[in-house]
Amino acid sequence: MSLNICITGMGLIGGSLARSLRLNGFTGRITGVEVNPHHCTIAKYRGLADEFLTLEEAVAKSDIIILAAPVDVNCRLLPEILDMVAGTGKVVTDMGSTKADIAAVADSHPARGRFVAAHPMAGTEHSGPAAAVDRLFNDRVAIICDPDRSEEDALEKVTALLQSFNMKIQYMDSQQHDIHVAYVSHISHITSFALALCVLDKEKDAANILSLAAGGFESTVRLAKSSGETWAPIFTGNAGPLLEVIDTYIDKMLLFRQYIETSNSEALRQLMNSANSIGKILK
Repeated sequence: MSLNICITGMGLIGGSLARSLRLNGFTGRITGVEVNPHHCTIAKYRGLADEFLTLEEAVAKSDIIILAAPVDVNCRLLPEILDMVAGTGKVVTDMGSTKADIAAVADSHPARGRFVAAHPMAGTEHSGPAAAVDRLFNDRVAIICDPDRSEEDALEKVTALLQSFNMKIQYMDSQQHDIHVAYVSHISHITSFALALCVLDKEKDAANILSLAAGGFESTVRLAKSSGETWAPIFTGNAGPLLEVIDTYIDKMLLFRQYIETSNSEALRQLMNSANSIGKILK
């Protein structure tokens, strides 16, 4: 299969998609849409697309349109793009980390069947077109949400695109997807941001942070380098499930605080032993 593809948003995800699609030969031609002049310059320098056009021009020349901008931007662009592809064989998909909002936008449009909601479970703490890498998606999991609401040929094309990276496809309801990612992805970013702020607030000497930071700190705080432009709309867009997770996290933190304050070593051991069971899942 060799389809022409439009990618809107040539950052980490969009740029890595472009690089990976070139490697596996899935696409014939890649057209980029990037409104950030600095990002566009870098994306052009790195050759992430064959050409950069306006959204309307890019959609007209493409078989698959991939929304890879921040999730709030994707929601804003989707109705306009569905207007353009209505009555054609063109397909629209998105790569966003939240799905309920964009599913609601799509469901209100008469061309809903041309849209496939997708979430490749891949990424890094870096952002922008300079962070784009080869094979970011290879052998990872991809979630397709509400597949029954997409027309069969649209679903087949997006599935084929994801499987060109040897991704493992799973299906979810968009609401359930957002609940699950709040626990396994979004809370990890919030705790990393919070830890970084805590350290920066209490430790004013950058040299001490560098000299005393061990592997555990580095791995835990790594996600704090993620882009606020990307993650702020994810957090607000998934507020309901995420607030519930934050409350649960605070409850666990207060347990640790209580047992440390009262020198209750046995309760601490039991708490940590319970946490160790995650190792049976994440082997």
